[in-house]
Amino acid sequence: MYVRIPIDRIGAAIGSNGEIKREIERRTSTKLTFDSETGCVKVEAGNDPLGALKAENVLKAIARGFSSERAFRLLDDDQFLEIVDITDFAGDSERAISRLRGRVIGEKGKTRETIERLTDTYVSIYGKTIAAIGSAEQIAVAREAIEMLLSGREHATVYKFLERKRREARENLLAAKQQGTYI
Repeated sequence: MYVRIPIDRIGAAIGSNGEIKREIERRTSTKLTFDSETGCVKVEAGNDPLGALKAENVLKAIARGFSSERAFRLLDDDQFLEIVDITDFAGDSERAISRLRGRVIGEKGKTRETIERLTDTYVSIYGKTIAAIGSAEQIAVAREAIEMLLSGREHATVYKFLERKRREARENLLAAKQQGTYI
C-alpha cells in the first residue's frame, strides 16, 4: 500500500536520524520506504495487516500537519483521523480558503484551541484541509463544529454548541457510571 505525503512533511515523517520512521515501523510491524522526490511512502505489512492500516493513518496525520506525538495517538484502537476539505466550502478561491482557515484557527489560535479543549481532540489546519484526531464521538462533534464555522456560523454559536455537547457527554458518562454500564 502507498501513502502520498507532501514533500515538506517527509522530514517530519522520518524524524531526525530516522527515529520517527523506526518508531512507526516498530509499533505497527511494518516496513516503510520513503521516496523523497515524489512524496510517496510504501507501507509493507508485517505479521499484522491491521498494523499497515495504522501506519497509513499515522503517516496521513503527519502529512496533514500533526506532530508525530499527536499522530501516534492513532495507534490506539479507539482513535480515528477525520479530514475536512476546505475547498468543499470555499471552492478553489485561494482568498476564500485563507479566510475560512482563519475562521477555524481564530485569533491567536483561540478557536482551534477551544475546539480541541471542548472535544478532547487534536486539530490541525494544513493547506486546504482541516484534520482531527480523537474517538469516534469526539471527532464527530469536532467535525460538526468545524463545518459550522466553514459554513459561516457565528463563533459564539459554535462555542455554545461545543459546550452543550460537552455537557451532554458528561451527563451520559455519569449516567452510565451510575447504572454500572461504564466500561
